[in-house]
Amino acid sequence: MSMAGNLRKVTSLGSVGGLRKVARLARRRPRVDLSHHARSPLGTSVVNCVTYEDGARIPVDGDLVDTVERVRKSRDGFVWLGLHEPSDHEFEGIADLFDLHPLAVEDAVEAHQRPKVERYGETLFAVFKTVCYVEHEELTATSEVVNTGEIMVFAGEDFVITVRHGSHGSLGPLREELESDPQQLAKGPAAVLHAIADHVVDDYLDVTDSMQSDIDLVETAVFAENGARVDPGRIYQLKRELLELKRAVVPLSRPLEELSTRPIHVIAPEIQAYFRDVSDHLLRAKEQIAAFDELLNSILQAHLAQVTVSQNEDMRKITAWAAVIAVPTMVCGVYGMNFDHMPELHWTFGYPLVMGVIAVACAVLYRGFRRNGWL
Repeated sequence: MSMAGNLRKVTSLGSVGGLRKVARLARRRPRVDLSHHARSPLGTSVVNCVTYEDGARIPVDGDLVDTVERVRKSRDGFVWLGLHEPSDHEFEGIADLFDLHPLAVEDAVEAHQRPKVERYGETLFAVFKTVCYVEHEELTATSEVVNTGEIMVFAGEDFVITVRHGSHGSLGPLREELESDPQQLAKGPAAVLHAIADHVVDDYLDVTDSMQSDIDLVETAVFAENGARVDPGRIYQLKRELLELKRAVVPLSRPLEELSTRPIHVIAPEIQAYFRDVSDHLLRAKEQIAAFDELLNSILQAHLAQVTVSQNEDMRKITAWAAVIAVPTMVCGVYGMNFDHMPELHWTFGYPLVMGVIAVACAVLYRGFRRNGWL
């Protein structure tokens, strides 16, 4: 019988004895190390599978069914299973083993979800949008500044399942940090959920701090002497990337409020205080994003105003030069008429006098326009 077939039976087995029956069937296959995704029977999407008891990491010996059986039998500890972009087939056995709701499983596999927290029986399902800052030498109208991904978390009484989408947001360093604090890790799956939320929100703050440099550079360029020549596409690109960040940050307020205030079976009251701290950090990120949005709007309006002023200055210069050129054009037009009787045509000093009048008139106009700032 296949692994998936064995795992499906777990949904109808609520006792440890039932788990033993599935475990005996699973033992017919060779043993594997679930901590190494390349050797995992559940597919290459499995990043890691770790068991914790009293905040200490316990080596995994056997397959996933054996691991879950051991944890539920001892009633002291939990399993942390990490996945990266699993397929429906790869997630099917895991969903049956941990009795996960089909709607939550569908969201975890398909991704592209808004940040949210949902309760399905005794299991809590949370969605977080992850972000990272994309380094670039120079900001252009097509530069990618913010890259987003997702982390889905299934938290139960004795398990945590993390499903990550995207090329960033690895939870390996976070796992090591938690393992260095056994007292916090001993608080169970709720402590892992808090650590993930805190990690995600800290990334929001890091990204906003990095975007501050890009905004400062654009602002400096706009208010420089040649600010009217700044490519407005750079400003629009920053606004688009800021909107991408905003879509990840703002919707998380409601889920964090639920985690920090409403009674939830999986989360102990002492952990809810930690979620309130994360909520405060999220508020800071939201305020920075709102300030950046207003600042970019002001920068864009200032740039458009500078473009308008520059165009007006160009039009004034063109008008002034047209007025200066109009004087010789008018005089030459008069003397270009083909009449036989024009008294000035046969005057010896007529040509020098006319040229002098034209030069003086043009000089007077030029000086007047320069004095008034038109030239």
